[in-house]
Amino acid sequence: MEKLVTDWFDKWSNGDYLNLPISESFKHTSPFGTIEGKKAYLDLVEKNKDKFLGYSFKIHDAIYENEKACVRYTARQKDFSLDVSEWYHVKDKLIEEIIAYDHIGDIHEDRKLKGN
Repeated sequence: MEKLVTDWFDKWSNGDYLNLPISESFKHTSPFGTIEGKKAYLDLVEKNKDKFLGYSFKIHDAIYENEKACVRYTARQKDFSLDVSEWYHVKDKLIEEIIAYDHIGDIHEDRKLKGN
């Protein structure tokens, strides 16, 4: 499992998104929405290369089991930084699903915690 997740990050780091270790029925869920199917996912990346490619990754924590893993990391692209926790679910030695929890912006004023 660790090798598969490492391969995922290596492919992204090298811009080799066409060879990601994902199944044909791959599903990716994040605060941006859900993308279903390998073709739909790769098409989205192709149309938005500026938002998907050129990142470096710093892995903070990772938990690996037989058919799932959880990784917490920071992705950096030029002046942009994104903190992410992702669950990876594997089937037949390919990533079948990723559920991502990203910090995608500032906290709305009405959701900020008040100090003591």
